[in-house]
Amino acid sequence: MGCQDEPLVQKVWELYEQISSLENLKPSKDVNMIFTKLVLTCMPPNPIDVTKLCKKVQEMRSKLIRLCGEAEGHLESHYSTILGSYENPLDHLNIFPYYSNYLKLSLLEFNILSQHYTHVPSKIAFVGSGPLPLSSIVLASKHLTNTTFHNYDIDPLANSQAIGLFSSDSDLSQRMFFHTNDIMNVTNDLKDYEVVFLAALVGMDKEDKVKVVDHLAKYMAPGALLMLRSAHGARAFLYPVLDPCDLRGFEFLSVFHPTDEVVNSVVIARKYAMPTHSLEKGLGPMILPNKCAEIQAFNHFNQGNMIEELAIEDKLS
Repeated sequence: MGCQDEPLVQKVWELYEQISSLENLKPSKDVNMIFTKLVLTCMPPNPIDVTKLCKKVQEMRSKLIRLCGEAEGHLESHYSTILGSYENPLDHLNIFPYYSNYLKLSLLEFNILSQHYTHVPSKIAFVGSGPLPLSSIVLASKHLTNTTFHNYDIDPLANSQAIGLFSSDSDLSQRMFFHTNDIMNVTNDLKDYEVVFLAALVGMDKEDKVKVVDHLAKYMAPGALLMLRSAHGARAFLYPVLDPCDLRGFEFLSVFHPTDEVVNSVVIARKYAMPTHSLEKGLGPMILPNKCAEIQAFNHFNQGNMIEELAIEDKLS
């Protein structure tokens, strides 16, 4: 098998072939079983660096991430439809099989945000909210209870399903707003948000994701925070990876790599306080490629099962 000799890669490749042979990726016994195997295969901490795998495996990984994204969309749509049939949908969120993961991820993101933001944000944008916007729901209902959330998704059906979940909730229905738009077409409105969350599957490969980040850098308010979801180790077979040195126009603050059942890493960065025209000309401050070499493991985050990495600032004399 050549470059596929690594046991983990062999296992992932086998599961990729099984997934590729499925008639469709909508929730079913077979689909659920294969994706559960894939997640369990990729969850344990592993030193593998997917960027160093051979081209054939890289191409398989890119296709697998897209398949995972498609399956995740079907799963969320399926459960959003079920939840929408209840009189009070938000009282039944625990029927979603990964709800507990979202509770943990949202708590992690809230704690990270609190470390880098001195007051409670009044307006947050979530890009790529989908038909079941659990991150916005959990953050709004449990952690940021006076904040308004503007949810962006390119799919009108996804937004229609999401809106239906809030109609019976007198609080969240007043604080949740939905916009059907490609974020690359949103410009001046981005200046209104103190924090922008970027979902893991917005930009299905690194190049597309970097384009989105560059667009956000151009239009977000100076000093606003960007929170992104990435992946680390074998989990990078499930989601795209974004490195701190890809955050042009932003000051990289930190990244947290969970080692529990929360799959996504969390990256936080701050938009540089600088004139927009400097960014447009490509002259603004950015993290240079050698900054990637300066990122090192640091203390565990408070919860004890995270690896924190911090950028070491250059010492300028």
